[in-house]
Amino acid sequence: MIDLEDLRSRPDTYQKAAKDKNLKIDVKKFLKLDAQRKELVGSVEAQRAEKNSVSKKIPTMKGAEKEKALKDMKSLSEKLKKEESQLGEVEEEWKMMQLQMPTIPLDSVPIGKDDTENKEVRKWGDLPKFKFKIKDHVKLGEDLDIIDIPRGVKLAGARSYFLKGDGARLEMAVLQFALDHLRKKGWTQFTPPYMASWECLMGTGFFPGAEEQTYAVGAEEKRGSGVEADDLYLIGTSEVSVASYHKDEVLKEEDLPTRYAGYSPCFRREAGTYGKDTKGLYRIHQFQKIEQVVLCKADQEEALKMFEEIRTNAEEVLQALGLPYRVIDVCTGDMGKGKVFMQDIETWMPSRDSYGETHSCSYLGDFQARRLNIKYEDKDGNKQFVHTLNNTCIASPRILIPLLEIYQKEDGTITIPDVLRPYMGGQEVIVA
Repeated sequence: MIDLEDLRSRPDTYQKAAKDKNLKIDVKKFLKLDAQRKELVGSVEAQRAEKNSVSKKIPTMKGAEKEKALKDMKSLSEKLKKEESQLGEVEEEWKMMQLQMPTIPLDSVPIGKDDTENKEVRKWGDLPKFKFKIKDHVKLGEDLDIIDIPRGVKLAGARSYFLKGDGARLEMAVLQFALDHLRKKGWTQFTPPYMASWECLMGTGFFPGAEEQTYAVGAEEKRGSGVEADDLYLIGTSEVSVASYHKDEVLKEEDLPTRYAGYSPCFRREAGTYGKDTKGLYRIHQFQKIEQVVLCKADQEEALKMFEEIRTNAEEVLQALGLPYRVIDVCTGDMGKGKVFMQDIETWMPSRDSYGETHSCSYLGDFQARRLNIKYEDKDGNKQFVHTLNNTCIASPRILIPLLEIYQKEDGTITIPDVLRPYMGGQEVIVA
């Protein structure tokens, strides 16, 4: 949700932002609706005031005067009821159009239609060179009996999998290493609810727009089971729950910025991705993720410093794991309506002979805070909306793709990175 006063003062800027983000939003249409709503609100409030005033006077009236007043009151009530109904319809459309309005990206954000026009910022690490024919992570996992995709598909359909034995242990090691990395820096760990309400998904900017990607809880009701629907949704990221933690609260300026690390399973339907990245563990329905969530003062300079901090945290994890990566500036057409600035981290995946997205870092200004109604009281006693940021510190099993492939040996074994060995009981190698 955006600042309506700002929208009204520079509508062309918002229309350009919508165009650059590939959003079909008509700002002029919204402003006409906005003016209509304002007029209706004024009319309804005036009629309500008149009705209340006359209602108080009627008991003191007699005869023809009272009869005329009652007649006028009936006419006024009918008119008021009609305009209240009209206002309700206009306000519903007015609110839904607001939820579609984009934030204005920073001037530094590249303008582009989709991910093909994202811009590489820099690279880290040397790409591995192999003197033998490499296996992809699926073949490695099958040969070592640590990944079982066929049985996952048998149980839960396409894009499902099992991690087993050292595969499951390796995933937990990566996740715990990332959590410990953040904890040592003073981040507060969260295990949040894995289900959230529509309000939380709307508040974080996923609804409306991402409904088809989201698993709804309570679908059995539609199948005639008699089970009552819960009106909840499985989260696709702990950002939904953790960013909503302070919903409808007023924080103290001295408590900002927050440094929250949410760990959770994540669930995504991947609707519309039929035939895309179907092999292996790259694009799946269920995964685990550690998400950094920051609430800070309404100060863009401070927010961008936090952006550097959270992206650096993720980079440090990759560097400790010895995984080559690159940082990408995400273009307008690939960043979503709520983002002000966004960077992705892509990690080298030998079997793809390319970098693959593993991390995403976003700054959203006060977009989420306005929707979630999260404010803080500044030193002058004024209440302002916080600014929010989020970043993937690590997500698995996608991160296992470069881990398994880069650390594979000619004999099919996997060398465990040094930093993960303490989390695996000192184990150095994964063998069949």
